[in-house]
Amino acid sequence: MAQAQEFEKALSSSDTSVAAFDEHGTSIVKRIQHFLHSTPAAVPLIVLVLAIAIFGVTIGGRFFSSYTLTLILQQIAIVGILGAAQTLVILTAGIDLSIGVIMVISAVIMGNCAVTYGLPTLLAVVIGLAAGGACGLLNGLLVAYMKLPPFIVTLGTWNIVMATNFIYSANETIRDADVGVQAPLLHLFGLNFKIGTAVLTFGVIAMVVLVLILWYVLNHTAWGRHVYAVGDDPEAAKLSGIQTKKVLISVYTLAGLIAAFAAWVSIGRNGSISPSAAVTDYNLQAITATVIGGISLFGGRGSILGTLFGAMIVGVVSMGLNMLGADPQWKVLLTGVLIIGAVAIDQWIRKVSV
Repeated sequence: MAQAQEFEKALSSSDTSVAAFDEHGTSIVKRIQHFLHSTPAAVPLIVLVLAIAIFGVTIGGRFFSSYTLTLILQQIAIVGILGAAQTLVILTAGIDLSIGVIMVISAVIMGNCAVTYGLPTLLAVVIGLAAGGACGLLNGLLVAYMKLPPFIVTLGTWNIVMATNFIYSANETIRDADVGVQAPLLHLFGLNFKIGTAVLTFGVIAMVVLVLILWYVLNHTAWGRHVYAVGDDPEAAKLSGIQTKKVLISVYTLAGLIAAFAAWVSIGRNGSISPSAAVTDYNLQAITATVIGGISLFGGRGSILGTLFGAMIVGVVSMGLNMLGADPQWKVLLTGVLIIGAVAIDQWIRKVSV
């Protein structure tokens, strides 16, 4: 008993201070890092504001006109919607290389059903949406159940869907005039209205509404939390009771459905329906908007609002350089710089400990 008392006395007189690390020199940097980690859309928003300010100062009042700014929104509507679809997939640490061609074949199916086969336009739209969803479902099944890498799966379906698109359509374009006469509903998202001097299309409204809906779903529903969890650590998600396969299938199917919706918007934007649009780099543009928007390619981190900002950054840079009369290659160069910068910032932010 005496020995125990002596032992307790020794403990009571020992140093009770806790080891601490001096972060005086890096406290501001750490705060910035934590802020950016907790607010993924902040970086693309800051870049967007800076881009608008730079071109505004360089070009002058013309760039700040409501007409110019709303024209940028019209130009990015299709890419913004495709970027939203790509965001869902990338949040699960995957990628979908077939998004662009799914959009094109969905548009071709809608056009043929309505114009060539004479089906009611609304039914044609539903069939086109179902086709896009079916393509996404195929991707999801191959990724979830066969456990094939998303890059390989969607590279394969990209080729399959593109070839199917040309075979089915015989590479024949459906003219704007024919669509306007027989299926005017397909031009719905090309209609515009004015708010003062600003000119907005229903396609722009659809893009913004879609992004806001997906933002709410990702941040305030169980399914949204499961998407982030699967992207962050699929094994941990599975151990916590999340049905990871069902989540992956739902994500890829929804991405295909959104791509088909982008097809409807693209018909309104372009007027005609051309199977040759499959060779356009819509998918690359969507991935660019997603990456610049701060969505981590490693999955599990990012905000879909950032994707919208990313698409707007590309639109602002493109419009600004066009108004300055710059060589188009400067847009390509700056886009490449933005992509590398976005990934570098993402890597830096991911080092923060929470």
